[in-house]
This record gives sequence, C-alpha cells and structure tokens, in this order.
Amino acid sequence: MTTLYEGAFAKVNLTLDVLGKRDDGYHDIKTVMQTISLRDDIEIDVGTGEPWKILCDKENMPTDETNLAWKAAKLFCEATGKDPEGLEIRITKRIPVEAGLGGGSADAAAVLRALNRHFGAPLSLPALAELGAQVGSDVPFCVLCGTAMVEGKGDRIRRMPDMPDCIFVVCKPDFSVSTPELYRKIDEKVIGKRPEHQAMETAFLAGDLEKIVTNIYNVFDPVVTEEH
Repeated sequence: MTTLYEGAFAKVNLTLDVLGKRDDGYHDIKTVMQTISLRDDIEIDVGTGEPWKILCDKENMPTDETNLAWKAAKLFCEATGKDPEGLEIRITKRIPVEAGLGGGSADAAAVLRALNRHFGAPLSLPALAELGAQVGSDVPFCVLCGTAMVEGKGDRIRRMPDMPDCIFVVCKPDFSVSTPELYRKIDEKVIGKRPEHQAMETAFLAGDLEKIVTNIYNVFDPVVTEEH
C-alpha cells in the first residue's frame, strides 16, 4: 500500500460576470480566479485491497460516490485504464462549504493530481484539467492553480501574470449560499453593473495591486446582499 499526500487549495473570484445560460444548463461566465493558501489536505491510500472509501473530519460531508473527490478518482481510473486495487481517500477540511471558495472542486483536483503523479503522469496537466471539467466547472482551474482568466462554463482557462504579493482576508458569515440558487436568481434579474475585465487585465500586466483591488467585482454581490 502507498499513501499519497496533496494540498487542495481554495480559490477566490476577483471578478465574476455571468453572460447567459447555455443550452446544456450551465452558464457562460467570465472571471479572474486566484488560488489562495487556505487549503484542505488530501491523503490517499492506494492498493488497500478493500472497497473504495472516503473519510472526512467534518460531519455532514458526503462520503460516498457523490463526493467530488470520489468522482474524480473514478473518472481518472476510467480515463487512464489504471486500477488502484483499492482506494481510501481521507479529507481534512479547512475550506468552508457553500462559500464560493471551491472546496469540493479543490479536493477533486487534488485527487486528480495525486493519482496522476502516482501512476507516472499518463496525462499532461492541461489534459488532467480537461478531464476535471467532467467532475465540476471549477475543477479545471483548481487542477492548474495560480491566476487565470476563466471563461465558458469554466473550461476555457488563460494564464495571467501572478498576483502581486498580498494578504487576503476571507470572512465566512454564519449563513451559506447555494451556487445553483444564485444562478437561478440572477437569471431573473437585469445585471446593472459588471466587472471591468480589460481594466483588471491592465492592472495585472502593470503589477498594480491598488488598481487590481479597485477592479474587484462579482455580479452575485447584490444578489446575496439583497437577502443578507
């Protein structure tokens, strides 16, 4: 048996614009995503000889095939033809759920990276990200990490210059917001203000932290603050 270790890093949306609903039920978005140091820890025992199992240190987390980490492992094995001969995935949760921080997606991405490394990297990182899109729309970015412009349903990713050194203060209020519910609500509204993506890209190219901060905007902000 071999134990694999991988960090699952949260993301924040520095900008987020919703451009419309697609025929496949997803929404087209445009967003600047940024990896932050807040993370879950993933441990994977490969070759347990036992049925697959997921363990999590937080209650109320799914520990069956509905967990994105399980889905990612299953998809990787099917896509590569690799047999782990039994898996146990242990998740130490630090990323708050239903907070827009991509916790479940980050866990799935970490599983993909760890298994790919264990089996000798049969998939390139871009191919691994493409595979992750079948698990969830935030998974491709969470596979790649860093700073990127993300478009489509999350599957079109373009690297951007690194974020200038800074500290993020992430505050999770005592309520949670369902992402599908947010999309449902925004479909019923006229979006009055949208992020200035050109200005944001210019600020990144200049490495101007003050201008980056000035251009942070998420179209879901007024939708959430209307009720909270």
